[in-house]
Amino acid sequence: MSSRRDRPYQQMKPLDILFGESQSVAEIVAIESICLPQQQPRRYFDPQAMQELVESVRQHGILQPLLVRSRPDNKHELVAGERRYRAAKEVGLAEVPVVIRELTDEEAMQLSLIENLCREDLNPVEETEGILQLLAIRLGSEVADITPLLYKMKNAADKEEESRHNVMPNPEAQVVEEVFTSLGLMTWESFVKNRLPLLNLSEDVLTALREGKIAYTKAKVIARIKDETARQELLAVAIAENLSLTQIQSRIKAIQPSSDPDQRKERIEGTMKRVKQAKVWEDQQKWSRLETLLAQIEELLV
Repeated sequence: MSSRRDRPYQQMKPLDILFGESQSVAEIVAIESICLPQQQPRRYFDPQAMQELVESVRQHGILQPLLVRSRPDNKHELVAGERRYRAAKEVGLAEVPVVIRELTDEEAMQLSLIENLCREDLNPVEETEGILQLLAIRLGSEVADITPLLYKMKNAADKEEESRHNVMPNPEAQVVEEVFTSLGLMTWESFVKNRLPLLNLSEDVLTALREGKIAYTKAKVIARIKDETARQELLAVAIAENLSLTQIQSRIKAIQPSSDPDQRKERIEGTMKRVKQAKVWEDQQKWSRLETLLAQIEELLV
């Protein structure tokens, strides 16, 4: 039998969002009585951040209770607080503070997703996948059905821009708007424009993003490289050397010269325009370098 002692506790934001409650009672339970759910929204834990939490728990213990729900076998299923749970296990704590809630499978999954979405270190991939899962639960749909629904909403909104306020509200659209309003992260329109395209990135780039190894803007540029080997090589270098977006774009130009004649022509015309605008011939140092290049070009055209 696990020992428990009650104490007041300021509840976590996810519970406030779902149930509108502000306080609950924390209890102390044996950590061995807690088990992880079959479906967990969080897939990646930053090793350095995790180690810092372990040291914090070693010194101060668990400062914020875990959220669990009761199981028929007298055990508790973890709903929110997996990082704290893992840290407590690594430190070797025998007991941890928990808030026990009676939750359905749907409520438990929603809370897990919302808690994950409220993290400060959340990366764009986890954010996108989490929001899609949450929308699927709220709409009673499959995750695969959510993306087409959002694009359908976006197309309808674009067509009805001038008269949308006179259009009969769509129940599904109302649920979508409610979810995004409650999360307070972004609008659903912004999600469609800036987050859904993530789903089209190659798996190697998605993995790097999910693990927080590279910024979203850099990842999008690298993902345009069709050659898998070239893409993976540049991705590895960009991460190892922390290349800037400009450096990445320069390297892509070097490994992917344009094969489209129109693009080649546009590049030449653009370069010539910039040369004229800069009046390179008035700068002796630049002219000396350009004169050498011009001689090579003239020789090539003979």
